Amino acid sequence: MKKVIITLLCFTISGVCAKAQESSKQVITPQSASQSDPDAGKFKFKEETHDYGEVPEGPLAEYDFEFKNTGNKAIVIQDAHGSCGCTVPTWPHEPILPKDKAIIHVAYTTTGRPGPIMKDITINSNAQQSPMVLHIKGTVKPKPADAIQTPVPSVGKL
Repeated sequence: MKKVIITLLCFTISGVCAKAQESSKQVITPQSASQSDPDAGKFKFKEETHDYGEVPEGPLAEYDFEFKNTGNKAIVIQDAHGSCGCTVPTWPHEPILPKDKAIIHVAYTTTGRPGPIMKDITINSNAQQSPMVLHIKGTVKPKPADAIQTPVPSVGKL
């Protein structure tokens, strides 16, 4: 009888905990003015994904994402960040007026990162599409083995 009571108690506690976690998982997103304003600024990028193709390891892989504000109000970008520290965006800090063009410059650090590139750049703004996500991809070709500096053994005194 003790086992049955303990088992029922465990199921009850588990159920209460699961219900509490379920209600805490509700995502509350603030309703920004841009999401409810049909006249808010609107990004129109020439391309939202850039493929670098093959790039050598070492120099920065850079690209300018060009866009136009096709909305009826200015776009103000509050923040832009890469999905890791190796992807650094630079954005205009002044408002982008309707019908004006601007760029988001992205620099990817290739040093020490041979292999595929698949990174995201998230832009937070007052535009209709906020957050806006851009993508970069490609492949970093490793430095040739002969380009890697190997220490030369020192010769002792004779």
